[in-house]
Amino acid sequence: MACSSRVVLPTGKVSGTQRDRSRVHNDTNIDSEFAASLHQSCPVTEEDDSVSSLDGSPARFDTGYFNNLLQKKGLLHSDQELYKGDGGASDGLVKFYSGSSEGFWIDFGVSMIKMGNLSPLTGSPGEIRVDCRKVN
Repeated sequence: MACSSRVVLPTGKVSGTQRDRSRVHNDTNIDSEFAASLHQSCPVTEEDDSVSSLDGSPARFDTGYFNNLLQKKGLLHSDQELYKGDGGASDGLVKFYSGSSEGFWIDFGVSMIKMGNLSPLTGSPGEIRVDCRKVN
């Protein structure tokens, strides 16, 4: 999968919510004010069903996701890994998409078509997991 696809496809989930206590309470590559605001709604214990929006504009599908990553405000650890600030290939794409809605939409469309053309494994080579976190 091309680097641009690995960067644009995660935006397809930004209209959702998530619990990621480990990132909020343990990661160091998170904006401290952002983490502090999440501490209030996401306690360390897992005794509640608190969730946070994956994006600052959850009702819109836009490039706000990339702006959040530039500010170290990605809710999920895996999202923030797309922008580490170390000059890697994905850093450049995050910067590009944060300032170019047109570039994002073009690359997102191309990536979705490529993903739609993938042939899923079926039969014995494929596996549908009972629990997505574990191999059957």
